[in-house]
Parts: sequence; structure tokens; C-alpha cells
Amino acid sequence: MKMKNIAVIIGIAVVALAGASVTVTQQNEYKLIRQFGKVDRVISEPGISFKIPFIESTQSLPKETLLYDLAASDVITKDKKTMISDSYVLWRIQDPLKFAQTLNCSLESSESRINTAVYNATKNVISSLSQDQVITSRDGELSEQVMDAIGDNMEQYGVQLIKFETKRLDLPDDNKAAVYERMISERDNIAATYTAEGNSEAKVIRNTTDKDVTIQISDAKKQAEILEAEGEQEYMKILAQAYGEEERSEFYSFVRSLDALKASMKGGNKTIILSSDSPIAQIFEGK
Repeated sequence: MKMKNIAVIIGIAVVALAGASVTVTQQNEYKLIRQFGKVDRVISEPGISFKIPFIESTQSLPKETLLYDLAASDVITKDKKTMISDSYVLWRIQDPLKFAQTLNCSLESSESRINTAVYNATKNVISSLSQDQVITSRDGELSEQVMDAIGDNMEQYGVQLIKFETKRLDLPDDNKAAVYERMISERDNIAATYTAEGNSEAKVIRNTTDKDVTIQISDAKKQAEILEAEGEQEYMKILAQAYGEEERSEFYSFVRSLDALKASMKGGNKTIILSSDSPIAQIFEGK
């Protein structure tokens, strides 16, 4: 019975020893293996690892992307205007060993340094811009400038800043309406200038076009008159050649008399009274 109890105790000790020798790393974490408090190695890949029981201990650090929300704060623009900046950053632990050595694995300490770095960069960027420039650069340009200003400052702590975004970059309530009214007035003036320049250019184009059209119409009429005169001249030449002989001349007179008769017979009344000495009557009489 005594031997059986000893075996059970030994079995429990072996199981406990085996459990103390195994550590499990999840997909979303780093596992730090410490030996007498000092980080000996870092496990980055998920799975089961082994450590020395009672000598080595483990500590976990997040591997996923983290969000830090900065408190809203006042910033001063280049033209000495106050604005309210409310922003956040996405960050991650890039080097867990450096993170442990410089920040003692403290997420609170890392967020404090992120807050300082981001606030200083935001303040410096906005102080180099006028208020109008700040307002018009909220579509991403300002975020890029802040990220450039931060640079690799956080790499010394094993931290990577992934993205900076402003949730709100606004004017204090007491001067917001006045600034927007001034901006609207400036935009209206710019629009009026563009409209006036466009109308002036359109007038020049219309005048030039009208002048070109007038010249082209005049030239076309002149050319038409020349062609018409040439046609008349050629027509008369052809008639002279065709009816230059007496027989042809008489036939031409006959055809022209018939045309005149036809032209005079209008309406429903087809009766024509001719005197005996009329050229047309003489044609029908065979004279």
C-alpha cells in the first residue's frame, strides 16, 4: 500500500514536471522565455515549445495590430489659429525582444511614448500649415505628413506605427462659423473670377468665329456671282451658236412663243384671245 502511494506521488510529480516543461504559443501572441528574469529567447510561431521547469518562465505579448486612441488636444496653426485634433494610431510590436528590454513589456509605457511621438509630430506639422491648408488637407495628405514627421522614432522600442488617422480636426466652436463664412466668401470670389475669365474668353472666341463666318459667306457669295456670270456667258454663247442660222433662229422664236403661251394659260380658263397680228397667232396660221 505504501509503495502504491509512492508510485502515485511520483506519477503526479512527473505529470507536473511535464506540464511545467511545456508552453503553448497562440497565433496572436509572442511568447517570451525568461531565465532568472532575463529574456533568453522569443517564440514567434504558434505551437508547443519546451522550457526548463522552475528555471525558465514565460510571458506573453500581443502579436496583432493594436489601436491607441489619443486624447483630443489643441494645436496652433502657422497663422496662429487654434484647432482641435482628435486622432488615433494603429501599431504593433515588431521586435518583442527590444520591446521587453526597453519598455519591460509594458503596453502602458509603449502607449505613453506613442502618445508623445504622435502629438509632437501632429503639432509640428500643423504649426507649419495655415488653417486653410489644414482644413483642405484632411483627405489623407495630413496623415502622410504626420507619419513622415514621426519617422522611425518608435523603432528603438521595438514598436512599429502602421497608420495615423484624424477622427476629428475641427475649429473651436467660438470661431468655427466665422472661418467657414470667410472660406465660403473666398471660394465665391475665386468662382466669380473663373466665370468672368471664361465669359471673356468665350466672347473673344465668338467674335473671331463670327468674323470668320462673315468673311467665308462673303467669299462664297462672290464666288457664286462669278460662277453665275460665267454660266450666263456660256449660256449666251451656246444660244448664239445654236441659233445663229436663220432656220434655227425661227425655231427658237417658235419655242419661245410656245413657252410664253404656256405661261399665260393659268387657272381653270384655258381660252386665249389673240389678235391677228400677234406673233403667236401668226405661228398657228402658218405665216
